[in-house]
Amino acid sequence: MSWSEYDDVEPRAPIGEDVPDSPASNPWGATGPARIVALCNQKGGVGKTTTTINLGAAMAEYGRRVLLVDFDPQGALSVGLGRLDPRELELTVYNLLMERDVGVEDVLLKTDIDGLDLIPSNIDLSAAEVQLVGEVAREQMLARALRPVVQDYDVVLIDCQPSLGLLTVNALTASDGVVVPLECEFFALRGVALLMDTIHKVQERLNEQLVIDGFLGTMYDPRTLHAREVLATIIDGFGDKVYGTVINRTVRFPDATVAGEPITRFDTSSAGANSYRELAKEVLARWPNSGHGA
Repeated sequence: MSWSEYDDVEPRAPIGEDVPDSPASNPWGATGPARIVALCNQKGGVGKTTTTINLGAAMAEYGRRVLLVDFDPQGALSVGLGRLDPRELELTVYNLLMERDVGVEDVLLKTDIDGLDLIPSNIDLSAAEVQLVGEVAREQMLARALRPVVQDYDVVLIDCQPSLGLLTVNALTASDGVVVPLECEFFALRGVALLMDTIHKVQERLNEQLVIDGFLGTMYDPRTLHAREVLATIIDGFGDKVYGTVINRTVRFPDATVAGEPITRFDTSSAGANSYRELAKEVLARWPNSGHGA
């Protein structure tokens, strides 16, 4: 079956939950302080980067000021959002973490999307995993680096690397919430227990305010029994922590990545674009108690 055969699948799976409405304009009155959210899963290829880009772009459409942090040495977020060549970047999140004279304003990049900014990454970040070991309060380096701009944004989304190492612990320590993208495929479920253990350790030892915002089913094809069974297992395991919005497979996502644009701009009326808009409404609707809700 080719990827193009998934294009006409409806953007939500019928799992019995309606997505709340959200106004198209920012109701908060003033920007900040931002809610910081890590998109985390130690398994690669589950849609973390795609979700970071498109969820951020959809939130920006709804009037939020959004900062995306590429915290993966592969730099896929930086490439997928602006067609950047990570090898040509002089300053990245690595310099922000490791060099005292580099501030957020030195690293921050504006994107072509109104209200959406980027802190880029490249392979240099892989060295930070080793270098941070000798630092005092090494788990809190990212939190300190982001502190100066928390008041300038409504949402900060951190795209984590597919690992549970020190970089991911930094992201979790800096965050208010975690969104866990889960591919609707059996092997994607096998590492969830280890991820949950890491999150609980961070909650206990480093960031007691950290909460799991939700689990997001990705790469879903409702026409296959396997995908439906996996999604049912996710819902059985995590209950109302599973978002009612499910992201389906579509060839338009890799096409948008090649174009260096979020799906909401690349193919604005597509099922993929609409699904991320629905997800943005649902994510925002789950934040009212934090002051960041719709």
